[in-house]
Amino acid sequence: MPRNRKKHTADTWQAEQSDDDTSNDNASTYSCHSEHDLLNGSQESGDSVEPEGFEKHEEKLLQAIENTTDKSQQTRISAFQIINEVLVHHYIPDFIDERKVTLMDAVEKSIRRGKGTEQSWAAKMIPLLVIQIENAEDISECVGTLKPVLLNTLQDGAASYDARAKCCSALGLLCFVGVDDLGEIVPVMKVFQSIFAGSYLKGNNSLSGASAEAATLHSAALSAWALLLTVLPPSDFVAMVYENSTVLPSVRNIFGMLNSPHLDVRMAAGETLALIFEVGRQHDDEFLEDLLPDLVEATQKLATDAHKYRAKRDRKMQRATFRDVLRYVEENISPEIVIKFGREMLVLDTWAFHHQYTCLRNALGFGMNVHLSENMFIREVFQLGAKLNEPERFRKTIKAEQKFINAAAFKARTISRGKNRDKRSYAVN
Repeated sequence: MPRNRKKHTADTWQAEQSDDDTSNDNASTYSCHSEHDLLNGSQESGDSVEPEGFEKHEEKLLQAIENTTDKSQQTRISAFQIINEVLVHHYIPDFIDERKVTLMDAVEKSIRRGKGTEQSWAAKMIPLLVIQIENAEDISECVGTLKPVLLNTLQDGAASYDARAKCCSALGLLCFVGVDDLGEIVPVMKVFQSIFAGSYLKGNNSLSGASAEAATLHSAALSAWALLLTVLPPSDFVAMVYENSTVLPSVRNIFGMLNSPHLDVRMAAGETLALIFEVGRQHDDEFLEDLLPDLVEATQKLATDAHKYRAKRDRKMQRATFRDVLRYVEENISPEIVIKFGREMLVLDTWAFHHQYTCLRNALGFGMNVHLSENMFIREVFQLGAKLNEPERFRKTIKAEQKFINAAAFKARTISRGKNRDKRSYAVN
């Protein structure tokens, strides 16, 4: 089953890491926030169940699915937006299982026949749909149906840059979830390469001149390429690099993308280079040692960039990213990030985990911690084990509710006693 491959890949990498390589006393800690608790709270306390037995969000989803075939483009776009919102905040595999064919048909038609915004929203729905499907055969069917239309659209020069970028991200995650054959993954990576090659330096080492919209497409294609790199066997990857195989881009070309005038391209290139060295070093400790001096020099410049013509926020993001890249290429130490959600904690201590988390978070947005708690595929990718039982997971929420009740009672008592004190004071006077 394709989903088991990701867990094995992460296990293999962690087994090869030593305590010194993965330890970081200055690890960052982030908290994942979403509207899941608020939504569940309102449903449990006030929402009534419909006669058909569906929850309110499921009734909303049914209507949206019906609207995906409407003649009005705006109605179809609104329907895809609603479906995206529901699938982000709710893990409902049983509900989706009964309607997956209808959803796949709607997405395929909108990407194939739609334009611009409709294609973008339909493509955004694909990762949300495939991670809700639990049966391996159904996932394979989803890949077989949607992969060709995504490939056609992302290579269509007449399609909008945003739609093509969304198709790149969707195809990367679709293959990450549902494709287990190296013979299928590598050709898709080659297609991504043909797209982000637009940001390579020219033959005379001058900048590519790609527009901001094109740069967004190039960074999305590079990010999708790097996601599939995380599931390649390190030995096969190193062999292809040393053989100068045409199925992989030259590391020198990706290195040249660090000079791009667009921040998203520079950052995607830097993180991809760190990932390339991480995968290569799993098989060969001296992987591409001859490139290290040039890479260290380039990342040092970007990690200390103070050019005033760049926006302050851009400079801050760039310096933070390339400090991590520089530390890895020089000292072989990956940044360690701790993600807290509910009563659980996820530690991202490799570049592969970082990139997998980033790609999934970009698809799931504020619903990321809902799926970290509920979605078995997401939990398998990050080795979180079985789901916590309901009482244990919601104990913290119940405790918080009790705290609010006590605070409200305390406030009421304070007001009441204050009024009595005022009366006594008046009587004395």
